[in-house]
Amino acid sequence: MQDAITSKQINSPTTAAGTLRLFFHDCMVDGCDASVLISSNAFNTAERDADINLSLPGDAFDLIVRAKTSLELTCPGIVSCADILALATRDLVTMVGGPYYDVQLGRKRWAGVSSLAGGHTIGFSHCKEFSNRIFNYSSTSDIDPAFHPKFAQALRNVCANYQRDTAMSAFNDVMTPNKFDNMYYQNLPRGLGLLSSDNVLVTDPRTKPFVELYATNQKAFFNDFAHAMEKLSVRGIKTGRKGEVRRRCDAFNHIKT
Repeated sequence: MQDAITSKQINSPTTAAGTLRLFFHDCMVDGCDASVLISSNAFNTAERDADINLSLPGDAFDLIVRAKTSLELTCPGIVSCADILALATRDLVTMVGGPYYDVQLGRKRWAGVSSLAGGHTIGFSHCKEFSNRIFNYSSTSDIDPAFHPKFAQALRNVCANYQRDTAMSAFNDVMTPNKFDNMYYQNLPRGLGLLSSDNVLVTDPRTKPFVELYATNQKAFFNDFAHAMEKLSVRGIKTGRKGEVRRRCDAFNHIKT
């Protein structure tokens, strides 16, 4: 499994960010049970085909399939897809400079908001996810005034044709997009937060102290992120008779009608 993870990240450097995002999206619905990996069938429209999940990157799905295949060849029916996704996320975060944390295994399928948002230190977002901040923002301003003006103009240039080319995107962390570090938090007070949810962190008095802490203390961010990921990874997990170890991560062992 480790070979599959390392090889995929080397060949596709965006895999780490994509897998972290896939993990977050999986945990949002009914807990961290790898249900986001299931494909639609004639009887059900899958979670992965919901509008919010359509932009999830293929590299992340491909990695889990490869890891599951290699494990099924050596120890069939033992390691669940949920465990694979949780472990792969942890290992990839570590590979790009993030903290190591423990992952509790044996699953069959609210942590610190401020620290989990730091996952935006790697990866990218499609233009449609922040277009409302750079085009026709309000009756008095085309651009969200929270943006640094030069950054906003650069985003407008990148996303000029986003409605025709839906693949257009921008890095979540414009300074160190491929390194897991605390630069994301340093960017926020400078008007370099890409999404509305990023900007809220630095304007909401409940989260602003954490932004200020993490911007100056990477160790504190890493410690809190690791602890939050440990807590998140066991949210709503299925163990014992409540779930199943799927033979393929994109399908239930028995079709649910």
